Amino acid sequence: MDTLLNAALPFAQQQLAEHGEFFPYGVAMKRDGRTGMVAGYAGTERPPSTEVLDVIYEGLRSKADENRGAAVVADVRLRGEETDAIQVEVEHRDGIALKIFLPYRKQRFGGGIETGEMRTEAGERRIWSR
Repeated sequence: MDTLLNAALPFAQQQLAEHGEFFPYGVAMKRDGRTGMVAGYAGTERPPSTEVLDVIYEGLRSKADENRGAAVVADVRLRGEETDAIQVEVEHRDGIALKIFLPYRKQRFGGGIETGEMRTEAGERRIWSR
């Protein structure tokens, strides 16, 4: 799970620092421990993030037998707060599912982002739920 989180977060942080946003993406961990990025194409240039997430999850489900874990990353607004966060949903084939949030704020001068304290909550099994 740590390996997936460590593979997933840097790209989101880089995209936020350079572009101020990012489209959802995933990271899959093969049975041998290798990780690779996963993207989703919903058929248009700027689709809603929910459509991209649906495509990513469907792709990960279709390859579930080949993987032992996966992470799906999205740019979210924390409920009840005026804070944006990088959300990483991490799931392992053996049953663990976590949702990790890394709050962030865009720096006004010089670009980049400033991150807050990471928090975790129980996640939903979406890939190995069947």
